[in-house]
Amino acid sequence: MDANTRIQWLHKKIAMKSYPNAQRLAERFGISHRQAQRDLDYLKNKLSAPIAYDPKRKGFYYSEPFNLPLLLSSDNDELYIKEILQAGDRELEAEDSIIQMQIPYSALIEIPDKLTALELSRYIIAKKNNDRYLCEFHSIEKFIGVLFSLGSAFRIVEPVWLREKVMERAALALASNSDEYFNKD
Repeated sequence: MDANTRIQWLHKKIAMKSYPNAQRLAERFGISHRQAQRDLDYLKNKLSAPIAYDPKRKGFYYSEPFNLPLLLSSDNDELYIKEILQAGDRELEAEDSIIQMQIPYSALIEIPDKLTALELSRYIIAKKNNDRYLCEFHSIEKFIGVLFSLGSAFRIVEPVWLREKVMERAALALASNSDEYFNKD
């Protein structure tokens, strides 16, 4: 995993108040403790994240609200901050190759059978009670496609906007596959 992915994960865990630390980051991504500490330092010092350490919980938290900044897609990570500062308030153009650090979306999904949950395991980050699973994904469209490809019952508990999007797609699929849809002559 690249540094951006690790920083995104770290930010999300801190924002969710799960108090991650360097050891947990190192274990999660199979990196050295030293590299994990450098990632924390980067978030704190280069991105100016208001990170504080809670000795009781043995992990980090934000001492005030914080969002990740816009970053440039580049082969050289050191250029990120420099280029953003140089861009200032001017309009960014297409050739600037700007991307936003993509923090994964999350959804609480209810899946009544264990085999279906197993098929969805690459997206599941935590099991909740009553056959509910917390999932993370980067692409809404791909995740919806995966849900439909399961061939089994599922219910999106949260967020409501994702449930509505799935219902819209299902309604379109049903309507467009009726005999009347294409025979409008």
